[in-house]
Amino acid sequence: MADKENSVRLTRAAAAKKREAPSVASQTPAKRRRVPLGELSSYPNVANPAQPRRSKRRLGPRGKKERRKASSFGVASTEEVAKSDAEDPQMCRHYASDIHVYLCSMEVEDKRRPLANYIETIQSDVTANMRAILVDWLVEVAEEYKLVPDTLYLTISYIDRFLSSNELNRQMLQLLGVSCMLIASKYEEITPPHVEDFCYITDNTYAKQELVKMESDILKSLNFEMGNPTIKTFLRRFMSQHNLKLEFMCNYLAELSLLDYACVRFLPSIIAASAVFVARFTIDPDTHPWDHAMQNHTGYSVAELKECIHAIHDLQLSRKVSSLTAIREKYKQHKFKCVSALLSPSEIPESYFEDLKE
Repeated sequence: MADKENSVRLTRAAAAKKREAPSVASQTPAKRRRVPLGELSSYPNVANPAQPRRSKRRLGPRGKKERRKASSFGVASTEEVAKSDAEDPQMCRHYASDIHVYLCSMEVEDKRRPLANYIETIQSDVTANMRAILVDWLVEVAEEYKLVPDTLYLTISYIDRFLSSNELNRQMLQLLGVSCMLIASKYEEITPPHVEDFCYITDNTYAKQELVKMESDILKSLNFEMGNPTIKTFLRRFMSQHNLKLEFMCNYLAELSLLDYACVRFLPSIIAASAVFVARFTIDPDTHPWDHAMQNHTGYSVAELKECIHAIHDLQLSRKVSSLTAIREKYKQHKFKCVSALLSPSEIPESYFEDLKE
C-alpha cells in the first residue's frame, strides 16, 4: 500500500514538473525573415579616372577615448594624443606607428586591391548599378544576422577583388555576395551564420552545394588572402578621439561609400579620412574640419582628400544612388543618433581645401 502511495506521489510530481517546464516550441528561436533583393536593373557604366598618385605618408601618434572633450569634434592636440597613448596600454604606443605603417603597406598591395575599372574592362553582364543594389541588400543581411561592421567591409572587398579577375553572369551576382559574406563571417565572427542561413536569406534561390562551390571558387581566386585592412580598420585609428554622434556619422558616411563604384579607386585609408572630414563639416560647418592634429594623425593633407571628400559629400546629399535606402534607414535609428537625418551644407567652402598654415 505504501509503495502504491509513493508511486502516485511520484507520478503527480512528474506531471507538475512537466507543466512548469517551458515547451520545446517556446524554446525554439524565431525563424529569420528573408530579406528580398531588389531587381538587378541594367544601367550604363561610367568610366572612372585612375587612382591619384599618393604622396608620402606622415604618421602621427594614435590617441585614446577620453571623457573630456578636447574640442567641438572631440579631437585632441597631437601632444594630448601622445599623452593619452602613454596612459592606455591597449593603444600599444610602443609599436602603434609600426602597425599603422604595416597596414598602409598592405592596402596598396596589388593582390589586395580591386581594379579601379573592372566593370568596364572585365565585366560584360554586371553593371555599377547592379553592384550598388547588391551592396544595399548585403547591408540588410548584415543587420538581420547582427554581423560586426568588419564583416560587411570585408565582404565588399572580396566582391570587388573577385569581380576584378572573373567575369560573372548577373544571375550569379547574389550568390557571389552571400558567399563572400559567408567567408567574411568565418574570418570575423565568433559564431558565424551557417551555410543554410545564407541559402535561406536568398529565399533558397541557391542550393547549399552551389554556395559551397562558389565559396571555393572565391578562395582560390583570391589565393586565400582573406585578411586586409578596410575602411573600418582606419576609421578606428582616425576616430580615437571622438564623441558618439561624430563616430556614428563617420560610420554612416563610410558605409555610403561602399555603394558607389566610383569609390573603388580610393584606398581605404583615404575614404576613412575623407569620411571624418565630411562628418566634422556636417556637425559644425562653421569650423574648419581639418587641422594639424588630424593631418598628422591620418597622414593626409586636405588637398590629397579633396576628390574623395566631394564623392562622399555627394553621397550624403543623395546626389548619387539616392534610390538605395538600406544604409540611410539603418542610421535613422535612435541607437545611431539618427545621423542620416543630418545634412551638411550643399557646398564645401574652397577655403577648407587650402593648405594649413603653420
